[in-house]
Amino acid sequence: MYRSLIAIAPNITSKFQQRLSSPFIRRLSTAAMGKANTTDKLTKLRALMKEHNVQIYVVPSEDSHSSEYIASCDARREFISGFTGSAGCAVITETAAALATDGRYFNQAAQQLDDNWTLLKQGLQDVPTWQEWAAEQSAGGKTVAVDSTLLTGSAAKKLAEKIRKSGGSDLVPLDVNLVDAVWGAERPARPQQRITVLSEKFAGKSVQSKLADLISELEKKKSPGVFISMLDEVAWLFNLRGNDIPYNPVFFSYAVITPKGAALYVDESKLDEECREHLAKFNVAIKPYEAFFRDAEQLHQQFVASAQGEEGGNTGSFLMSNKGSWALKRALGGDTAVEEIRSPVGDAKAIKNETEMEGMRACHIRDGAALIEYFAWLEDQLINKKAVLDEVQAADKLEELRSKHQHFVGLSFPTISSTGANAAVIHYGPERGNCATIDPKAIYLCDSGAQYLDGTTDTTRTLHFGEPTEAEREAYTLVLKGNIALDLAVFPKGTTGFALDSLARQHLWSTGLDYRHGTGHGVGSFLNVHEGPIGIGTRIQYTEVPLAPGNVISNEPGYYEDGRFGIRIENIIMVKEVKTKYAFGDKPFLGFEHVTMVPYCRNLIDESLLTDAEKAWLNASNAEILEKTKGFFEGDALTTAWLTRETQHIA
Repeated sequence: MYRSLIAIAPNITSKFQQRLSSPFIRRLSTAAMGKANTTDKLTKLRALMKEHNVQIYVVPSEDSHSSEYIASCDARREFISGFTGSAGCAVITETAAALATDGRYFNQAAQQLDDNWTLLKQGLQDVPTWQEWAAEQSAGGKTVAVDSTLLTGSAAKKLAEKIRKSGGSDLVPLDVNLVDAVWGAERPARPQQRITVLSEKFAGKSVQSKLADLISELEKKKSPGVFISMLDEVAWLFNLRGNDIPYNPVFFSYAVITPKGAALYVDESKLDEECREHLAKFNVAIKPYEAFFRDAEQLHQQFVASAQGEEGGNTGSFLMSNKGSWALKRALGGDTAVEEIRSPVGDAKAIKNETEMEGMRACHIRDGAALIEYFAWLEDQLINKKAVLDEVQAADKLEELRSKHQHFVGLSFPTISSTGANAAVIHYGPERGNCATIDPKAIYLCDSGAQYLDGTTDTTRTLHFGEPTEAEREAYTLVLKGNIALDLAVFPKGTTGFALDSLARQHLWSTGLDYRHGTGHGVGSFLNVHEGPIGIGTRIQYTEVPLAPGNVISNEPGYYEDGRFGIRIENIIMVKEVKTKYAFGDKPFLGFEHVTMVPYCRNLIDESLLTDAEKAWLNASNAEILEKTKGFFEGDALTTAWLTRETQHIA
C-alpha cells in the first residue's frame, strides 16, 4: 500500500497544484475587495420567490455537508451577495437583503457589499443575528424558505420557533434551490476528481478498526445505524482522500453504518481499482451519491415496520450528526424518529493516534524549513535587491518552496499574504493582478499552510523588514506573550478550550486591546485545516468538549487596527498529559506540545515587556527550531544567516 500511494503521490500533487494555482480558484477563495453589483441577481431571485409564494429566502454559506470550505459550485451566498468570506448567511426579503458575518470579516464585508445589502455584524451589542432578522421580517404571516439540504436540523428547528414567535407563517423546506436557478448555466460544474487510498503508514489505524469502534458505539446505544454527512468524517473513516474542494482533501460522499455493515455513497466513476479493492476488503458497499436521501427514507420506513412487527424489540433510534442537514432529518422521520448527536466519528477523528501525531511533528519541521527559506528570501529581495513584489507573487514563491518538500500535496487554504493595512483584514487574501505591493517599511503578515501526506500545517508569522513603530512593537509583544501563556498552560483533565481562551488575551486585555476571532481551531491530519469539535475561544460549542491528549489545535492570538496594520502569531499545538508535583482529585493534568518550527520576528519584539520565564521559553523554542531545521540549509548561506539571526539568544 505504501508503494502504491507513493507511486500516485506525484499525480496527486500535480493535480492539487494545478487547481490551487489557478487564477480562478485563487480569486474564488480570496477576498477580492471590490463591490459587486447584485441588483440584477436580486431582482431575478425575488421573481422566483414570488413564484414559490416565498417572502423571505435564506442563503447559508455551507453546502449540503455543512462544509466550511466549499466547491465553487456551492458558493451560493457569495454569488448572490458578492461577499467572498468563508463565514456568513444571506437573507433576502421582497424589499431588503441582509448579510450576517462575524468579526473576522467586518472590514471585508463592508468593502464588498453594495448598497442593496445591510451588514449584520454578529456579536456586537444590539445587532440582531440573521435568524432574529429573518424572524422580524416574517411578522404578519410571511413565509421563510430555505434549501433544506443547506441548514442543519437543529438550526431549522430553532429558526422555525423564532419565526412563529414573531408572527411569521412558517419555515418552508424547498426542494429546488432558487439561487441555483438564478445562476443557471454559469454555475460551475460539480467536481469530478479522483479519490485515492491513504496508506495506514500515514493513517495509523485501519478502516476495520475504525468501523468496529463505531459499531460498538451503535450497540451501546442500541441504535440501528448512523448517517454520516461531513466530508472529512467520511474520508477519515474509510482512509480515503479526494480533491473535490480546494485545499481540503475530501470528496463528495455520504456514509451509512449499521451493525450489519457499511455503505459509501459516492460517484463510482471517481473510484479506481485500488479504491474498489480497498473498500471491498472491509465489505463496504458502494452506492450512488444521489441515492442517499432516498435510502435514508427507506431505511427509516423499514425500521418502523420492523419495530412494529414480530421482529420488534429495537429500542434505539437512528443517529445523525447535529451538523447533518434538515433534509436528512426529515428523511429519517423528524424529531421523534432520529437522535441528533455530536458525531462519534468527529470525536474519534479529533484524537490523533501516535502515527498521526508523529506525522504532525515531521511535516511541521519540513513546513517550517519552507517558511524560513521564504522569509529569508523575501527580506533579501525587498531590502538588498530592492525588488518590487506584490502579495500574490510572494505567496506563489512560498508555495514553490513548500512544493519541493517530501510528501507535499498542496496548500491547506489560500495564503494570506498581506502588507500594511491589508494585514488588518483578518482573513484577507490577495487577488492576482489586483493586490498591493509589499512595503518593506510596513508590517507584513503571512498566514499559510500546506497539506502533506503525513499531516496538515497552519502557521502565521508577522514580520517587519524596516523600523517598526513603538505601537507595532508593543502590540506584537503583547500578542507573543499571549501565545506563550497558552503554550505553557497546565490544566486538569476536563478543561475546555472556552476556559483557556482568556490566557491568550490577558496581556492585550490589560492594556484595553483585544481581537475579534477565536484563539484556536482543531486541525485535521491530511484533512481540513479547520476541524471540530474542539477549539479555543468564546463560541458556545467550545464549552461542550474538553480537550484531550491527541487533540491538535492552533494557538493564534492577534491584534488589528483597521487601516493601519494587523498582527497574528500562530503555532500548532498538541494536547498531552503532563507530570505535576501534586495530583489533586486524582485527576490527570494536561498541557501542550508545540510543533511549529518557525522563529518569531526579533525586529518586532520589545524585550523589556518580556518576563524571565517568557525569555526562557523563547530561547528554548528558538534553540529547538534552529536544531531541527538548520540541516535543510546546508550550502544556503542566505537562509542560514537569517535563521541564525532570528533564533539568537535573548539575555
